[in-house]
Amino acid sequence: MASDVGIVGATGYTGSELTRILIQHDGVDLKLITSRSYAGKRISDVHPYLEGVCDMQLTETDVEEIAALDLVFLALPHGVSMDYVKKIGMDGPRIIDLSGDFRLGESRTYEQWYEVEHVLPDVIDNAVYGLPEFFRRDIAQARLVANPGCYPTASILALAPAITEGLGELTGICVDAKSGVSGAGAKPTAVTHFPRANEDLRAYKVGVHRHTPEMELVLSRISGKDVRLLFTPHLVPLNRGILTTAYLQAVEGTTDEAVWSAYERRYAGEPFIRMVRHPPSVQAVRGSNYCDICPMVVERTGHVTLLSAMDNLVKGAAGQAVQNMNIMLGFEETRGISHVPLSP
Repeated sequence: MASDVGIVGATGYTGSELTRILIQHDGVDLKLITSRSYAGKRISDVHPYLEGVCDMQLTETDVEEIAALDLVFLALPHGVSMDYVKKIGMDGPRIIDLSGDFRLGESRTYEQWYEVEHVLPDVIDNAVYGLPEFFRRDIAQARLVANPGCYPTASILALAPAITEGLGELTGICVDAKSGVSGAGAKPTAVTHFPRANEDLRAYKVGVHRHTPEMELVLSRISGKDVRLLFTPHLVPLNRGILTTAYLQAVEGTTDEAVWSAYERRYAGEPFIRMVRHPPSVQAVRGSNYCDICPMVVERTGHVTLLSAMDNLVKGAAGQAVQNMNIMLGFEETRGISHVPLSP
């Protein structure tokens, strides 16, 4: 028997991607898609690629209708999601939140970085961080899963084994990541408007990006060590994709093969982690839930250099959310998201 699911906020890039994936998932029935801005329209009116594939009508959000679901996805901005969690409650459908509202583990850290008062400080303490490769057992039992951010997913997956295995120094960790424009959301801005973003490359929020504490918190939890890092994100003229390069000073005696072996051991059997011997590319993962990782040691400078590539809208958002849903509902983890990457 199929599980009933819904999407609150279905017309942004993430909500649209969730719709695309869920209508092809044979274990669920997509019962509800909502939009405050486009209520009354078909989702295919807003996203023409869905014409004839999904012509469901977008509705206003109705808490009673949500209460009848088995699971609901909240594809809403930060500061808005927590209000909906408060309305839905923790005794109703299981919730996967794709905003940053429940990722940081405590309200004080959230309020410091997001500059918004958290309305559910007790709930944020109990939300489960939805990175399956490290928190699969907790996700399976969770009532509320905080789906990771796109940059943290790419960065944590790249860094965690090196930090956990003590292959690099904990001081001076640097993360350089480049994301396609869809990561900034569907609403254009002065920076993401085509004439500004095309044929350009720019860094932004250097050292102060809100995904920084998320990376530090989760890496510290995974490794049992106090992790601090410098994170520099960049906007590149691509629709989709994140390419991340992380650097650690290698511990003396760390070799290229030792690093490779540590990563192979840690990610053995992980369905969406692909270990590659060459620097990965975003084109090789586009449209898929894969994260390609290439760890190496640059002997001349003594750096452990870790590269990862993934689709920010799939493994970085909607695909990972469905991966979490599969775990929560007892489905095969790859069900509905084993798409082969697009090429070219």
